[in-house]
Amino acid sequence: MRDTVRNNMISKGQIGPASTQNGTINPKLLVLRARRVFVVTLLYAALLSACINLLQLTMPLYMMQVHDRVLNSQSMDSLVMLTILALGALVVLGVLDYIRALTFQAMGGSVVRSLNLPVLTAAVQASAGQGLTRAAQSLRDLTELRGFLTSSAVSAPLDAAWSPIFLGVLFLLHPLFGVIGAVSVAVLVCCGLITDLLTRQLMKEASQANIEAVSKIGATLRHAEAIEAMGMLPALAKRWRAAQLHALSVLETSGSRSRAMASITRSLRFSIQVASLGAGALLVMRQEISPGAMMATTILVGRLLIPFDSVIENWRQWVLAIASWRRIEAALNEDLAVRQTMPTPRSEGDLVVDKLVYAAPGLDVPIIKGVSFSLSPGEVLGVVGPSAAGKSTLARLLVGIQKPTTGGVFLDGNNVYLWERGSFGQMTGYLPQSVSLLEGTIRENIARMEESDPYRVLEAARLADVHDMIGRLPLGYDTPVGDGQLTLSGGQRQRIALARCLYGRPRLIVLDEPNANLDAIGERALIRAIDHARNDGAIVVIIAHRPAIMQVADKLLVLEGGRIAQFGPRTDVVASMMPGETRREGTAS
Repeated sequence: MRDTVRNNMISKGQIGPASTQNGTINPKLLVLRARRVFVVTLLYAALLSACINLLQLTMPLYMMQVHDRVLNSQSMDSLVMLTILALGALVVLGVLDYIRALTFQAMGGSVVRSLNLPVLTAAVQASAGQGLTRAAQSLRDLTELRGFLTSSAVSAPLDAAWSPIFLGVLFLLHPLFGVIGAVSVAVLVCCGLITDLLTRQLMKEASQANIEAVSKIGATLRHAEAIEAMGMLPALAKRWRAAQLHALSVLETSGSRSRAMASITRSLRFSIQVASLGAGALLVMRQEISPGAMMATTILVGRLLIPFDSVIENWRQWVLAIASWRRIEAALNEDLAVRQTMPTPRSEGDLVVDKLVYAAPGLDVPIIKGVSFSLSPGEVLGVVGPSAAGKSTLARLLVGIQKPTTGGVFLDGNNVYLWERGSFGQMTGYLPQSVSLLEGTIRENIARMEESDPYRVLEAARLADVHDMIGRLPLGYDTPVGDGQLTLSGGQRQRIALARCLYGRPRLIVLDEPNANLDAIGERALIRAIDHARNDGAIVVIIAHRPAIMQVADKLLVLEGGRIAQFGPRTDVVASMMPGETRREGTAS
C-alpha cells in the first residue's frame, strides 16, 4: 500500500527531482512540489477521515439499538444481526485507519526523499559560507518534520474538521444535546486559541535558544585541544550554562503554560460529558428521549470533543513542525545554489576571470573588486598579497564555492558556479587552507568517497609522493581516518589532501597555502606534483606566502585590497617588486 501511494505520487510528478528546462535546480519548485505532496495527501486523508468518522458512529448507534430494540423485544436474531453489522463496520474502520496511517507515512517518506539531497546540498553550501550551525539544524529539521508527518498529531485536525457529523447527530437526538455540543466545541476552540497566544512566542524563543546553545557547544568542542591545554573549560562552562539555563527557563515557562491549558481543557471535556449525561437523564425522566439515546449521546459528545482535545495537546508539535518547515524552506531558498543538473563533459579550454566582484552578505565593501585575468592549459599562476587581501576568497570563487556578486569565472566557456557539481568535480582539484579528511579510509578520501579504480588512487598518491608514507601506516590505504580514528600530523593530512586534489587528473587545480604544514621534503614533492600537472596540461593556481613554492609559477598575481596590483610573467612581476635588487644583479652579471 505504501509503495502504491508513493508510485502514484511519482507518476503524477509530485515527487522527484526539480529542475528547469535549462537543467538548473529551482529551489522554489522544490518547495512547491513538497507543498503539493502535502496538500494532495491531506485531501486524500481527509476523505478517509470522513469515512472513519462516519464509521465511528457505529458504537453509539449499536448501543442505542441494543437498549431500545433488543432489550425491549428480547430478539436474539436482532442482537446477532446488529452485532455482525457493528463488527463489520469496526473492521472496515480499522482498515481505513491503517490506510490513513500509511498515507501519512508515504507522505513523510516522499517529502524526505524529494528534499533530502537538496537540503543536504544547501547544508554543505551553508556550512562552507556560514559555518556549521545552520547546516546541522537544517538536517535535524528534515528528520523532525518526517517524524511529525508520521505521528498521530497530524491527523487530529482532520478528525476535528469532520466533527459536524457528530454535532448533526446530536441535534437529531435532541436540540439540547446539539446546543451542549456546539458550546463545548466553542469553549475548546477558545482554549486552543488561548494556548497559542500564551505559548507561541515562548516556544519560538525556546526553540531558537536551544538551537543556538547546542550549536555553540558542538562548534566549541571541535577545539577541545586548545580548551584543555589553556584551561578555558571553566570560562566556557559558565557560558554554556548561561545559554542552557536561558533556553531551559523559556522552555519550562512555555511547557507549564501549555500543560496548564491542556489540564484545563481535559477537565472541561470531562465536565461537559458529565453535563451531557445529566441532561440526558433529565430528558429520559421527562420521556423526551429513550435510555439508549442517552447512552449514545454520552459516547457522541466524548467523540466530538476528543479531536479538539488532541489538537490542543499536540499544539506544540504543530508549532515546532511549522518552524522546522520554515527553516527548511529558508535553507532551500537562501542557501541552495541554483546550479545546472545536466553534467558537462571534460574540457581543455582556458580559465577566464571576467570583472569578478564579490561582496559577502551583510558587508557593504566588496572583498574582490573587479578582478580579471585569463590562464591557458599548462600555465601555473601564483597569487600573493598581504593578509586579508582576498586571496582565499578568490580561490573559493575559482572553484565555484561562492557565487560572484557580479562578473564570473569561466572554464572553457562554462560558468564554474553554475556547473553541475559531479562533472565539475571531475574537472577540478581543490586544496583548501584548512585541511580536513572525511570519515573513512585513506583510499576513500583520496578517491573523493566514491567507488574507484585502485590504480587511479595509487597514481594520485605517487604524484603527491605519499605512497611510501601510506604504506607505513597500520592498514595502508585501508587505514581509517577522521574523528576518533588514527591521528595524522598536519603535514600528513595536507599531503593526503593533495593526493585527493590530484585524483583523476583534474584540469583546474587550486591550491590555497598548500605548503603551510609541509617540511622541505614535502615541499619538494609538492613542486614536483605541480610540474607534473602543468606538463599534463592542467591549469594550476597557487596561493602561498612562502616564496619557495612560487619558483614553479609561470605568472604572478599580486592582490591588494581585493584588487589586482600586478599581474604578468613571474620574472617581470618580481623585477617590478624589487627594482633595486634586479639592477644590482644585472650589474654583477
